[in-house]
Amino acid sequence: MNLPELGGFLRTRRDRIRPAEVGLPQGPRRRVPGLRREEVAQLAGLSADYYTELERGSTKHRVQPSAQTLAALARALRLNGDERDHLFHLAERPVPPSAHGTSAHVQPALLGLLDQLSRTPARIITDLHETLAENDLARTLLGPSPAHRGPAASFVHRWFTDPRAREIYPPEDHPRHSRVFVADLRAAAARRGRDPETTRMVAALRRRSPEFAALWDAHDVAVRRMDRKRIVHAVLGVIELDCSNLLSEDGRQRLLWFTAPPGSRGAEQLELLSVVGSQELRAAQDSAPERPPAQVPGPPR
Repeated sequence: MNLPELGGFLRTRRDRIRPAEVGLPQGPRRRVPGLRREEVAQLAGLSADYYTELERGSTKHRVQPSAQTLAALARALRLNGDERDHLFHLAERPVPPSAHGTSAHVQPALLGLLDQLSRTPARIITDLHETLAENDLARTLLGPSPAHRGPAASFVHRWFTDPRAREIYPPEDHPRHSRVFVADLRAAAARRGRDPETTRMVAALRRRSPEFAALWDAHDVAVRRMDRKRIVHAVLGVIELDCSNLLSEDGRQRLLWFTAPPGSRGAEQLELLSVVGSQELRAAQDSAPERPPAQVPGPPR
């Protein structure tokens, strides 16, 4: 592993990003034109000390970033496809196959909007419901997305194959969510044409889930753009929120954000969410020197 080269690459990528581009204040006493080390660490879900060791390229401690950590850094530093691959090569990690796909990198327009949504839970997903980026409030409300890629990273796949994925919604809401997920997936499959990834995913779900197979055979189709959700949170209880969707031009990615009417119980719970998230973040930072993208159980869409 070429640690000095890796550190130099991270440093130059950090220097080119202005705080406003990632929703951070410029501040009157900023001594560097780009981001501070601790800011990159925060955006990537790492401890500041660990990121500092990476950037210094220290061979003394032989830090070895995981693939999940590298992916988080690539998102935090806004790396394009070639830069992301280069980062993995410097760390001597296999470049994930999805890094070359059309949905592997967040579209800049959606990412710019996500950076502005600091006071409401928001995340960017693919049309197969794989999370690409999210803010801290989304992780606190919904739980983290899987660090890996592939079919199991899709929430729709987990919805029909892993009962734990359904714990995020009240049981009486499950049938409606199943119908919505399948109708939305059918629209994505038609838009993608003979896409191998989608074909394999649908075939696997038909084999593993009779419920999915029955809904798929019904041929219902609907692109999800707006929905009312009741989300089960371990601390705040059931939170009723509006979920809005903004689709990219090609329909391959979408920005989700959650709001509640002013003065409602849901709005009060969203205000409390930032407090819960801050407490969880401090606890996680105290317990581990490296924390790849903050994770708590149960990611929804």
